Amino acid sequence: MLKKVLVVDDSALIHQMYKMVLMRYRCEIVQALNGQDGLDKLEKNPDVSMMLVDINMPLMNGLEFIQKVKALEKYNTIPIIIVSTEGKEEDTKRGLALGAQGYVKKPFQPSDLHSLIGKLFGAAPA
Repeated sequence: MLKKVLVVDDSALIHQMYKMVLMRYRCEIVQALNGQDGLDKLEKNPDVSMMLVDINMPLMNGLEFIQKVKALEKYNTIPIIIVSTEGKEEDTKRGLALGAQGYVKKPFQPSDLHSLIGKLFGAAPA
């Protein structure tokens, strides 16, 4: 079962949506508003089990965030799911090439995210 999820997204509305979707897993959600904030929160929460990352954000975008996380040995095994409106195929491919394990396009259906979480973790909602 998931314990802690880092959500890196600049939209307060999306953070609320994640709370509703992820509460079924009874996990703690750590919120970050951009990639730099995400790195700071990750440093304070090294026990994160999964990350949900947007691509288009200020200060540091999601692709830069993924690249930096995957370069850090202590975090590079944490699964990352890109959840973004950026539908450009090259961004998706680049994110997956950088080490993300999955991609969900916004606006997403909760079932899409549940399905991907289940595939990655073998976890069903509680």
